[in-house]
Amino acid sequence: MFGKLVTAIREEWFLGVSVGTSAIFLVLGPALTEQLSAPLGLAVLFLWLFVVVLGSCLAVVRHAEHLAVHLGEPYGTLILTLAVTIIEVASISAMTMHGGHNPALARDTIFAVVMILLNGMVGVSLLVGAWRHREQQYNLQGANTYLGVIIPLTVLSLILPNFTMTTPGPTLSPAQEDFVALVSVGLYGVFLVVQTIRHRSYFTHIAPDEAGEHEMPHGSSRHPATHAVLLALYMVPLVFLAEELARPVDVLIDTLHAPAALGGGVIALLVATPEAVGAVRAALANRLQRSMNIFLGSVLSTISLTIPAMIALSQFTGAKIVLGLENANAVMLVLTLIVSVVTFASGRTNVLQGAVHLVLFSAYILLVFQG
Repeated sequence: MFGKLVTAIREEWFLGVSVGTSAIFLVLGPALTEQLSAPLGLAVLFLWLFVVVLGSCLAVVRHAEHLAVHLGEPYGTLILTLAVTIIEVASISAMTMHGGHNPALARDTIFAVVMILLNGMVGVSLLVGAWRHREQQYNLQGANTYLGVIIPLTVLSLILPNFTMTTPGPTLSPAQEDFVALVSVGLYGVFLVVQTIRHRSYFTHIAPDEAGEHEMPHGSSRHPATHAVLLALYMVPLVFLAEELARPVDVLIDTLHAPAALGGGVIALLVATPEAVGAVRAALANRLQRSMNIFLGSVLSTISLTIPAMIALSQFTGAKIVLGLENANAVMLVLTLIVSVVTFASGRTNVLQGAVHLVLFSAYILLVFQG
């Protein structure tokens, strides 16, 4: 019994860090906020909160994956997707409502997630995977299924608002928002049925040595209820700390005179990192199918679940939400979708395709600061 307790403490020590940090900011929050006026205090508080929030995100995803192993599909996929989506929605909500309202934060965050995953992580995964294994294969039907849902939902959510006439600016009317939210959730539901029931083979590789790689690679001896409790315990301080992180992020953007989109980039980095690490590891292990399932699945869940959640929050609070991308970003999104179709059109990948996606990611970073 004592040995199990020691093992549990060793494995979940970061929960103590997360809870302890939350307690410190709960008690000393006003005093710590005053330190944001000094460059050193700003740097320390930002790095402290960023590391703790990122570590908590990694822990949440880890326990969600263990639950996926125990419960199987489609419940495992739903748990992992909902856990990541809750983190994203909580972070966006906290940063949106902190200080001045930023109606474009949800759009900037979602766009940043798409760019990080479809260009940054796809580029790194394809480049390092092909560098080690020369050429890698995946199930073409699965890639087409992902992109067949990602492309229309992305265009409806992030490009169409620029061209509607019912409301001024890159926004949608309440009826249009309801339509986008309903079709996003509805199509995602149909996709889950296809992925987990009707056409499960689309998301596994046809080669014998790749069979079953869509499953989670590691199980756990713990009871599923234990993982569920630990997931919830990590989520509670995570939501609180996401709100606290909003303060140094706002001050940092003001101090550096950085674009407001940088706030969305910070959230996107926190959300995308845990799954991105898994995608790169899978590519290095010559398991590109799993890597593809991770980054394309993450993009799809972000578009189809986060946007409806933010629309619902906007209508509930009466806060304005801007969804349409500005000119340069709209071009980058369309270009990314086109290149992604070309990349995943043959069932094989090489280093050139990874390099192309990394060039697009570099262009996105440049446009954040020099748009």
